[in-house]
Amino acid sequence: MENDEILIKKIGKLRKEKNAVILAHYYQIPEIQEIADFVGDSLDLSRKSAETKADIIVFAGVNFMAETAKILSPEKRVFIPDVNAGCSLAESCPADKFKEFRERYPDHIVVSYVNTTAEIKAMTDITCTSTNAVRIIESIPKDQKIIFAPDRNLGNYLNSITGREMVLWNGACHTTEVTSY
Repeated sequence: MENDEILIKKIGKLRKEKNAVILAHYYQIPEIQEIADFVGDSLDLSRKSAETKADIIVFAGVNFMAETAKILSPEKRVFIPDVNAGCSLAESCPADKFKEFRERYPDHIVVSYVNTTAEIKAMTDITCTSTNAVRIIESIPKDQKIIFAPDRNLGNYLNSITGREMVLWNGACHTTEVTSY
């Protein structure tokens, strides 16, 4: 307990000295969330960090989250505590394979779920969240063909709700694949 308090004080001192902000995704353990300046979902955290005057962003999350923070705050340094922290959904859509896939549908625009790598975002016309996905798809003219990536489950849901027939990248999150019924 005493060691934890010392560590928390050291982190607080470093945060001030370095003008840093600490972000913790909802999935982080309570001890990490307790020392964070902001706790939330990946996009919300990246937006909040962009609004701060911090020079450094420490993102306790997965790689694509830190990449999104960097996209929204290019002038800031972004660190992720575990460089191997991956996301199976983002990893299910490798950029080289997606580029080939996209080239097969030149008359389609690409809508990607925010949980993708920066490389996929660079090949995307519109990025959406699970909250605004239906609204985004419905805002696109019916005659415009769409590729949706990387989550086939979200894409299937959007097709069923909107009546679209989007071409879906065959990606998925291993956690939701196991827990979906």
